Amino acid sequence: MGLTAYHFVIGAIVLAVAFFVVEKLVRTWRKKSAKGGQGQATEGLHRPINDYLGKGLVCVFDQNELAKLGNHGNRQAAVLNYFASSLFDKDTLEAVLWDIAENCISQLGLEDCVIYTLDPDRKVLEQKAAYGRKDLGGRQLLSPLEIKVGEGIVGGVAQTGQPRLLADTSTEAQYIVDDKKRYSELAVPIMSSGKLLGVLDSEHSAKGFFTESHLLIFQLIAKLTAIKLERIGVQNPKPLINGTVYYKELTRLLAQEKMYREANLSLGAMADMLDISGTYLSQLVNKLGGQNFSDHINSYRVIEAKDMLTDPKYEDYTILSIGLEAGFNSKSTFYSAFKKHTGVTPTQFRKGYWKAEMTLA
Repeated sequence: MGLTAYHFVIGAIVLAVAFFVVEKLVRTWRKKSAKGGQGQATEGLHRPINDYLGKGLVCVFDQNELAKLGNHGNRQAAVLNYFASSLFDKDTLEAVLWDIAENCISQLGLEDCVIYTLDPDRKVLEQKAAYGRKDLGGRQLLSPLEIKVGEGIVGGVAQTGQPRLLADTSTEAQYIVDDKKRYSELAVPIMSSGKLLGVLDSEHSAKGFFTESHLLIFQLIAKLTAIKLERIGVQNPKPLINGTVYYKELTRLLAQEKMYREANLSLGAMADMLDISGTYLSQLVNKLGGQNFSDHINSYRVIEAKDMLTDPKYEDYTILSIGLEAGFNSKSTFYSAFKKHTGVTPTQFRKGYWKAEMTLA
């Protein structure tokens, strides 16, 4: 290839890249000008949690429990919401208990948490899952303990069926040191129809760390856990949360707040916004929307692109600019999704529409 041809190719590449960047910048400027104070989609991803969370949890908690939860702030409701959604596909004891540790307790800012289950024949509590130092990774526990019912704080809670919140373990003769000595402890029984299943136990190195708020969230987690454990192996069990509530909220975010305009919107980002697991959101969209998540989001983008392609206000917009405005992050993605949903390319759609308009005129 000669020098002139080489320079021509390089120049063409540079111009193509520059054109794409300019389109992106123009799109950003237009959105800021048009929307003014409405805020950007990315800001919406971090907006306060809506009260729809409570509606999603009514399958498990009564109105009194939800009212108490509301008094302690939205963050706890969000943690429970995520946990309930993450449990939908867990069908073994191990999976449920480790899900508590990994996807629920881990969000509460605690140093440590251990989940015990009861061996009714031996009358001992066995450590089955943990968050913190006891978790060695790969769902393996560091030196798992067995505690007899009635011994220590955990054994005492198992015996009485009542929770205990200790501000200073150094004053408790019953306290049993596990991996290290800590000075606060919260232990809550996991009960089902008056029958003990296990104990949820957490310790902290600071005295007086645990509050009534911690106690409430642990009691609700324990209740949710007990219900899930009861349903292991049951065919077509009742759902732990109301999926329709979250699907309606998803629809509102897309139709009203137009979150699909955010080019980087992912399954994980939307699930975080709804405070449910990504796996559960994917299942919801498949079941209630009849599409995978990507196609579902793109369907909204295609509808907006079609509106813009047929709106005289956007006659001076390039095809790529319209695709970027609608939320697509590249020309190829835009063309591919548009043709999948309409059967024609954006260019063909635009030409066909305006040709028909001229004929009618």
